Amino acid sequence: MGGFEDLLEPFVLACKPTSQFRIGAEAEKIGLSSATFSPVPYEGSRGVVRVMHELVARHGWAVQGDDHPLLALEKDNASVTLEPGSQLELSGAPLSDLHAVSAQIEEHRKELADVSALIESETGEGPLWFGLGFHPTAKQADLGWVPKPRYGIMREYLPTRGAHGLDMMRRTATVQANFDYENEENAMRTLRVGLKTAPFFTAMFACSPFYEGEPFGGKSYRAKVWLDVDPDRQGLLPRMLGPDAGFRDYVEWALDAPMFLILREGKVVANTGQTFRAFLKDGFSGHRATMDDWVTHLNTLFPEVRLKRTLEVRGGDSQPHDLVVAPAALYTGIFYDEQALAEVERLVESFGFDELAALRREVHMGALHSPFRGRPAGEVAQKLIDAARGGLSRRARKGPSGQDETVFLRPLAERVEKLRTPADDLLDAWSAHGKGQAGLRAALMEVARI
Repeated sequence: MGGFEDLLEPFVLACKPTSQFRIGAEAEKIGLSSATFSPVPYEGSRGVVRVMHELVARHGWAVQGDDHPLLALEKDNASVTLEPGSQLELSGAPLSDLHAVSAQIEEHRKELADVSALIESETGEGPLWFGLGFHPTAKQADLGWVPKPRYGIMREYLPTRGAHGLDMMRRTATVQANFDYENEENAMRTLRVGLKTAPFFTAMFACSPFYEGEPFGGKSYRAKVWLDVDPDRQGLLPRMLGPDAGFRDYVEWALDAPMFLILREGKVVANTGQTFRAFLKDGFSGHRATMDDWVTHLNTLFPEVRLKRTLEVRGGDSQPHDLVVAPAALYTGIFYDEQALAEVERLVESFGFDELAALRREVHMGALHSPFRGRPAGEVAQKLIDAARGGLSRRARKGPSGQDETVFLRPLAERVEKLRTPADDLLDAWSAHGKGQAGLRAALMEVARI
């Protein structure tokens, strides 16, 4: 690599005209056995490898890369991948509107239902899939490891940098949304708005109230986990909150984050602890930094909103089926409409890092009831939904039924108006079904099954 300008290249080259803007949605799912509600393993007749093989055989997916071990599938610019604890992730193709995003997610849901029913018919026990932010029943000892080399490196390193590194890897699940940007100014505006609204986003989508089979007392155990994961590579990025921040500031932050690995001739080379800045200057074991190394490093950083070739909003629990498009809908309405973006900029302009960080530490417990400037955080969340609704309405993208994209905000708006989250739905159902393990199973089936 050459000088500092080379480090800006991935972001500069990603800029595109608004006419080419697309929406990418990602959703992770937690698999449980239909018979025992134990974790779905990686291997075996009822494991996720079997699920993936059936997706290939029955639904037109193709193996991505090597199939020994099987780690990823691809079809029509979408992919299915595995997180370390066998969470199954759909990374959707970049699509022009939320109707197409919803259709893609629904198609994948039906594919999984078909495959899961096949496995159950053959074995008497099939996988059920749930939209939850944290595994509701499993202990660490109950989970295996997906055999991906990167995960082995993270498994050794992350526990040295926080108490919940392994929980993040193996027991959490998220929904994420990816957005394009026109130029540096647009990228920084949307990044800043995304970071300043991140704790409210987390609160709205709280959906992990259970820990090892019992309510933990709050609303999002996933959000609790992220408070104690490697602080050098995650969080709210205070240096990016100011009005003068640019690509260079993000690069400076990323340069000082410790690395995980580099790839050489298709093989993973562990390099934990050395910052990319030091690697750029000194090299490592005879290796010198390349652009591919830089892109790999950027993908190992986990802030609440991540800048890559797209802007990735990352701070939400995985969701029940009726809400799975809502995270993408919220930020499509805000990021892809100038009036809505300016409206939210005015709303969050005075929000400072310290108060946002304090709210982030609170929302795993109180969600929308968490205090912010003396009022429930849900009041700000409602204003974000209002702005997004206006943006989606002005986009005027109609689906097959004639409805515009605001339809994807309705289930969210109905809950937030009452300061409720999916976690509240789960806890209410658990109580209504008699609590205990029977109540937990019934609540999961009623509220969170995909």
